[in-house]
Amino acid sequence: MSSTSEKSSTSSSLLSAQTLVIAGIVWAVTALLFFLLFSVPLSAEEGLPLWYSIGTFVFECGAFLGAALVCFRNWQSPHMVSGRNVWLGIGLGMLFYFLGNLLFGIWELYFELDPDVSPADAFYLASYVVLIWGMVLAVTSKRLNLEIGQWALLAAIAALGIAVAIWVAAPDSWRVQLGMAPAATQEVVTESAPASATTGRAPALDNSSKIQPKAAATDAASAPEEEEAEAEIKAPGWVMALDEQLAPHKNAINLFYIVGDVFLLIIATALLLAFWGGRFSQSWRMIAAATFSLYIADMYFKWRDTQAEGTYQSGSLLEIFFVFSGILFGIGAILEHDISNRSRQSRRSRRAA
Repeated sequence: MSSTSEKSSTSSSLLSAQTLVIAGIVWAVTALLFFLLFSVPLSAEEGLPLWYSIGTFVFECGAFLGAALVCFRNWQSPHMVSGRNVWLGIGLGMLFYFLGNLLFGIWELYFELDPDVSPADAFYLASYVVLIWGMVLAVTSKRLNLEIGQWALLAAIAALGIAVAIWVAAPDSWRVQLGMAPAATQEVVTESAPASATTGRAPALDNSSKIQPKAAATDAASAPEEEEAEAEIKAPGWVMALDEQLAPHKNAINLFYIVGDVFLLIIATALLLAFWGGRFSQSWRMIAAATFSLYIADMYFKWRDTQAEGTYQSGSLLEIFFVFSGILFGIGAILEHDISNRSRQSRRSRRAA
């Protein structure tokens, strides 16, 4: 009997709120040190080493998987004040983000591809849907009695978030239409016009006998290069065909990400204002901070993806906010589980007294 009680006390101490929060903080600090020390590329050609990219995916996946587990623990508990469905939505969001990271890592690290759209986006999109659902339930569970100044702050943050998202993630065609970037096509036409006119006035020369051997030589020289390029591609044919089918949906998916990021930012601000100073304010402050971290990391990722002109490689320093987001979601779930259970025990003690 004593051994059984010792085992149960040991397991409960390992799963205590303090132990889990400390484990999350240690994971976040270790990830920060890893990003700070090794996020410098070896060179412009080589980029970041493979082992570093694998390490960043391990830190991100570990953070989101841990957050999903503690959120599902809250979902299974009937004593959550915010409601079980709130944590079901947040837990599914963390799980889908974990699965999306796994697929994205396979596409980038194993297949060595950088597609505009991949199957990982299906899980990322699903994570936005369930996260928004869970956080909306959290907001509606508490009546929003905001003052005029708080509503003004919420509107200002929403406007700022929309402006930043459009500036960061809009493609070049959208930037030209919105007047955020100059139209470069006209400059190209005006610069190329004199050259075409000059070539039009030049006399025609019969160099067909010289041109054909050069063309044959270039074809012969380019053939080994094409064979080497085909040999370097590790992705099977079905992966390449899937990427080609998904590529036309890039703009629509990016638009969904923009709307989702802004909506999460607005909900996080509303949660922060609604639960500020309340009994469960600590947990929801963590959830709001997690949403802000996710917004920062996602906006940086989209900015690098749209502005790096094909030279982007995941694992940059600011992507540490992905790890922070998962850790903060998990800490928020741990704190609410602890506060809910303590409030229930205090009610029991009052009844017994």
